[in-house]
Amino acid sequence: MKYIRFVFCLLFVVNLSCKKNDIPDLDFRQEMRRFIENISGYARTISPDFIVIPQNGQELITLNGESSGPLASNYLQTINGQGREDLFYGYNGDGIPTPAEERLYIEGFLDRIKTEGKAILVTDYCSDHPDMLDSYLQNREKGFISFSADHRDLDHIPAYPAPIFNDNNDKIFSLEQAKNFLYMLNPGMFATKYHFLDSLITTNYDILIIDLFFDKDTQLSLEDVSSLKTKSTGGNRLVICYLSIGEAENYRYYWQPGWEFASPVWLDKANPNWPGNYKVRYWDSQWQAIIYGNDNSYMKRIIDAGFDGVYLDIVDAFEYYSEN
Repeated sequence: MKYIRFVFCLLFVVNLSCKKNDIPDLDFRQEMRRFIENISGYARTISPDFIVIPQNGQELITLNGESSGPLASNYLQTINGQGREDLFYGYNGDGIPTPAEERLYIEGFLDRIKTEGKAILVTDYCSDHPDMLDSYLQNREKGFISFSADHRDLDHIPAYPAPIFNDNNDKIFSLEQAKNFLYMLNPGMFATKYHFLDSLITTNYDILIIDLFFDKDTQLSLEDVSSLKTKSTGGNRLVICYLSIGEAENYRYYWQPGWEFASPVWLDKANPNWPGNYKVRYWDSQWQAIIYGNDNSYMKRIIDAGFDGVYLDIVDAFEYYSEN
């Protein structure tokens, strides 16, 4: 048994060592743009009005990664909005105002994206009520849709403010019509899927951003997602699905036993800040085939479950490979 463990560990070390030295010379920003463009194109061949929102990685909207640079027009045409974390609170820690220099840098891109007619969704991390209200007010002044998350884990529905900020009875059929959203990815505090769904149904948010799965083994069905598309006041709302495309997660259905030891060529180092998450060479065709393009892909599951769109995370993985 010790020998087998030794061989597995040796394979793992050799595998990582080989990978460390064979990162190709690529335009990593352009590879991520192309990845998102292809995800969007695939989704819209099945569902023409499917919504695509990348989170963070706002530098992708220009060809040179500068806020004043030439626009990446093809990329902009494939997205409906831009998500961003920590604009006003959370960049250096939850509840801590984001430094002006960082905020202004991010705003340079977000303002330009908004000028192009795209919705901006901001998630700030703060729990003191005055800070949460300040976040909402500052985002409204910018014309951004926002959510003040009082838990970084995004594991519950905040009790404050009540009613929710920018509460309305409007029917929401497009991203541009929305005035608020709920971002909730970890429903572990709910005893059952039905408790989770019922809690969401009784809210009046214009957009729900949630995971495809209630837990590791329980995927939301078409009926489940459909039940969430009506606000508590009766109006229609959008239900958007979270999807990480820049990291693999070992608690997802696609994860294979033994990958920690003899991993596929696209699987890279573990993320030390998020246990179970691994960097991926997102330009690799094998990883992309897990995400989109076939009936077994993650995107096909999302579309078949009836979600209105997708919220793409770890889009800024291009920064990691550009620096390493």
